[in-house]
Amino acid sequence: MTDSTLLFESFMLMLIGMGIVFSFLLLLVGILRLMSALILRLAPAEELQPVASSTTAPLPTDTSEDLIAVISAAIARYRAPR
Repeated sequence: MTDSTLLFESFMLMLIGMGIVFSFLLLLVGILRLMSALILRLAPAEELQPVASSTTAPLPTDTSEDLIAVISAAIARYRAPR
């Protein structure tokens, strides 16, 4: 075999392989879209009702000194060289 025929055959093999992969991916996308449409037709998505909440949980206003100490120690340990 000459170099040109070997190169041509390898190029054709590459094109066939890429074509098979591309067609499989197109088939997969088509099947997924079909399944999505089928699922939405059989069980439509429920609409969520917004919850009217006039009361919100208040944030704690007191700052615990222990909490500040723990957070400061954690930051100092994180910033310490390893």
